[in-house]
Amino acid sequence: MDCNRWITFFLTSIVAERGAAKNTIDAYQRDLMHFEQFLAGQKRTFAQMGRSEISDYLLTLTSLAASSRARRLSAIRQLFRFAADEGWITHNPAARLSGPRKSRNLPQTLTENQVGALLDAAGKVGTSVRNRIRNTCLIEILYATGMRASELVSLPVASGRGDPDMILVKGKGGKERIVPLSKPAKIALADWLLRRDRDESFNVSQGSKSSPYLFPAASKTGHMTRERFFLIIKELALVAGISPASVSPHTLRHAFATHLLANGADLRVIQTLLGHADVATTEIYTHVIDEKLRELVLTKHPLA
Repeated sequence: MDCNRWITFFLTSIVAERGAAKNTIDAYQRDLMHFEQFLAGQKRTFAQMGRSEISDYLLTLTSLAASSRARRLSAIRQLFRFAADEGWITHNPAARLSGPRKSRNLPQTLTENQVGALLDAAGKVGTSVRNRIRNTCLIEILYATGMRASELVSLPVASGRGDPDMILVKGKGGKERIVPLSKPAKIALADWLLRRDRDESFNVSQGSKSSPYLFPAASKTGHMTRERFFLIIKELALVAGISPASVSPHTLRHAFATHLLANGADLRVIQTLLGHADVATTEIYTHVIDEKLRELVLTKHPLA
């Protein structure tokens, strides 16, 4: 079986068994195709790989960040584990390979005042009243819930109907969780639905199909893309007087978690709201708070 068929069958399996998202599949495919191209240059296939050959490939990646090398090794490990389970190979050559230790960088976040400035900017940024109402809704919901950008832009419009106090979110691997809406987020959502539905009714009267999404757009998916949302955040940062390089949708997700923790929220609650499978992932926010406490002592203590 050639390398491309290995990759195709492997990707199909993780979609079927894990409900892997498109972004996850795309990342696996990129990493495995890069490995396949390396082997093609040596006129070898996956089935001919041993531990030393895989190590040789990993040595060619030294210019990449440790996190990127670790990700590629993870993809290779999973591919060969799948191949062994399917009986394509008699042993897994990647089983005992160790990769680079990923550094645990503190997530970049924003102060409460900076988030307030972004929320104010949302009502000013946009080429039309409609866009300004939409942008306000996007930012209010993002900061109120800590959703991932992909979760937010793909929300079904049904999730916002009926003045909900909670929203059902479909996260990574198809896992669902419920997140509460703040009062400002509920008001912004109601304002956006009125405008969205009015525009939708007009579009349908002109022969367009009704959209099932809360934030419809003329894209392949039918809803606003993550890339467009990313650019909106950058525009808001400029108006808010914040460096665009330090702001992204994920920065607001970090701000949501950090501000909750700083104001006394339980780590397990934050884990549930963020949709983290392991509380160890959420624990990084305790380091953010520790760093702020350290900075406070070093700058405010009379003997510092």
